[in-house]
Amino acid sequence: MRRGRGVRDLLARGLWVSAELVVTLGLVLLLLVVHQLWWTNREARQDAGRTVHALQREWDLPPPDGPAGPSGEPVMPEPLPSAAGPTGTRNPPAPARTTSPRWDQAYAVLRIPRIGLTAPVAEGTSKGGVLDRGYVGHYSRTAQAGQAGNFSLAGHRNTHGEPFRRIDRLRRGDRITVETRDAVYTYTVDKSLAQTAPSDSGVIAPVPRSNITTSAGYSEPGYYLTLTTCTPEFSSRYRLVVWGKLTSMRPR
Repeated sequence: MRRGRGVRDLLARGLWVSAELVVTLGLVLLLLVVHQLWWTNREARQDAGRTVHALQREWDLPPPDGPAGPSGEPVMPEPLPSAAGPTGTRNPPAPARTTSPRWDQAYAVLRIPRIGLTAPVAEGTSKGGVLDRGYVGHYSRTAQAGQAGNFSLAGHRNTHGEPFRRIDRLRRGDRITVETRDAVYTYTVDKSLAQTAPSDSGVIAPVPRSNITTSAGYSEPGYYLTLTTCTPEFSSRYRLVVWGKLTSMRPR
């Protein structure tokens, strides 16, 4: 009898310890989920918001004195040319940046009214220095905002601020603006590609066209914007792509 009772007690203790381990593991997993889905978003959004405000304050400061003209007065830069309208030239002129942004440097602000997005744009697409901070990352070998070619951007769809979570809701004709120190560029959403492979580099080419779905994209040079993110949600298996065209620009 004592031996049978001892076995039962041992089994009961084993079951109790197992139950405690399961509950502890469940709590740890729950905390990890909360950290990924709530805390990383909170921290990244705060960081991104501070960066946007810092850029705006910096841009609002008076510019340093430029080179003096013959009369001793500072030489003022020429105004930016107006972008072509519906009846203008196909490819509007755009000023080129005189210097490239430093790696991981935030240097522009992206705004997409349709999905209520305001986010800083930083150079490069590294996770630690750019994407995980809630920033939108610029593919460094693509054109800059307003330049001929393809201004290509990447952003998280889930966690770490998830700036591109809702870009699947963008529709043709939606407005996207990119503000820099010198100008505000407006792009208009034109096309999208619901799913392609991460290796499909054609979507960020100077003339963007999918290497996989060859009917998706463009065939002529222009002034393009590309947004890329992971799809489906909570997965990095495929990429979702949205394309736009430069439709206007104005000096800041």
